[in-house]
Amino acid sequence: MIFLSTLILLLLVMDPIGNVPLTQVVLQNVDPQRRRKIILREMFFAIGVLIAAFFMGPWLMKMLGLEYIVLQLAGGIVLFLIAIHMIFPSEKSLAQTEDTEPMFVPIAVPLVAGPSAIATLLLLSSQHPNHMIEVLLALLTAWAITAIILVNSTRLSEWLGKKVLRAVERLMGMVLIMVATQMFLSGVRIFIREINTDSSPKVGVSYEQFGTLKEFGLKSKVDLVQ
Repeated sequence: MIFLSTLILLLLVMDPIGNVPLTQVVLQNVDPQRRRKIILREMFFAIGVLIAAFFMGPWLMKMLGLEYIVLQLAGGIVLFLIAIHMIFPSEKSLAQTEDTEPMFVPIAVPLVAGPSAIATLLLLSSQHPNHMIEVLLALLTAWAITAIILVNSTRLSEWLGKKVLRAVERLMGMVLIMVATQMFLSGVRIFIREINTDSSPKVGVSYEQFGTLKEFGLKSKVDLVQ
């Protein structure tokens, strides 16, 4: 179950369908015979960044002193903003119309291994510390699916057309908004629960303290409360 839910979340965040037209614009001045090789190279760059973020995430959080609840709230906000961008795409594009072929930017980062994907992996690594293998397999599967879609982006653009691709991207954005909202609300609930726990009065005496109470004629902890 963790594998499936993580796989769906990572696919929504990586947004391979939404990246198809952007990839085509980036590679519009590149020889069509070289496009697949460039995309594969960029995908390997992207998976290297994502794996590094996945394994270094817990260590980085400890070094920065970040708590799980902070990552939960921040991850929900970031995913929500990404989803809004998917539903209402900007006219500006990350693509560059230069004659040189892209290197690392913008296909590997930030189209595939963007801030939302990195933040999601940081959250997953801290949320499922006992299921790291399942999360890693889900990451590799999502990366493979994204790579297959982007490698065949030219054919997909010809078969589906821009309108269909845009409709699918907006549908994925709606699903991602629901995931982001649930993530944010879960963080708020944890935050409220911690506040209530910290503010509640603590009534009780340890066994070591109870042993010293007998010197004052108190036979039980109830006598202390009374």
